[in-house]
Amino acid sequence: MAESGNSCQCREIPFEQVKETVARLCIEANCVLGDDMVRALEDGLKAEESETGKEIFRQLLKNQEIARADMMPICQDTGWAVVWVEIGSEVRITGGELGTAIQEGVAKGYTEGYLRKSIVADPIRRKNTGNNTPAIVYYDIVPGNQLKITVQPKGGGSENMSEVKMLSAADGVEGIKRFVVDRVWRSQANPCPPVIVGVGIGGTFEKCAQMAKRALLREVGSVHPDPFYAQLEQELLKEINKLGIGPQGFGGRVTALAVFIEAFPCHIAMMPCAVNINCHAARHKSAIL
Repeated sequence: MAESGNSCQCREIPFEQVKETVARLCIEANCVLGDDMVRALEDGLKAEESETGKEIFRQLLKNQEIARADMMPICQDTGWAVVWVEIGSEVRITGGELGTAIQEGVAKGYTEGYLRKSIVADPIRRKNTGNNTPAIVYYDIVPGNQLKITVQPKGGGSENMSEVKMLSAADGVEGIKRFVVDRVWRSQANPCPPVIVGVGIGGTFEKCAQMAKRALLREVGSVHPDPFYAQLEQELLKEINKLGIGPQGFGGRVTALAVFIEAFPCHIAMMPCAVNINCHAARHKSAIL
């Protein structure tokens, strides 16, 4: 009796299409600030009371207008390319391997887009790779026949202000609040405020850090689907903006534009929490193939 073949009809996506898409996203993410961030900066200008802070907001808005019109980088730090991939279980890449297509796309985008190359091949010996690779890539296998790619250039200044703390369950929600607010306070002007604050709660040491980074992809103005975390986000934002750090650290009422939380189940003996801060140039672009 003959064996039945695989009935799955996979959708084929060419290697070159993935590569070219990633290259385009690298350039667009670095040069075109998202509409949600532009609105957030406009709202920040209205809310800020400091005259110096208001002027900084005006300059940030003008800067993104020039970057968008001339397709020039919003910031000189064009970041480490963090790539989030959602690949449908019915997708097959033809003509090469998906990971290679992504890395070649990043190299092409950063080279042809004249974006600053910021990656060194070894953390101690510090030789520049020359094309901003390797990218950091996260994969999720999802149902369907589509491939979603999101490129998130992450600047070094804001990334340096990130932290993971292994809290205990006894620390509770107040312990989380103290840690997040203290992390922003200690950061001061270093992450180029006004900032977006990503918070990961639960999981393991590395899982909560990844969640904090992914939380930064949320649209500014969106509300957490869980009312408990939606309220916690607003409480944290209010406390952070009481710190008085202000735009670019010159003082003011708007230090953060948003706080976004992702939570995940965790072990009974743990309550890890991570903070990943993004500067005012919260850059990310997506494409669905």
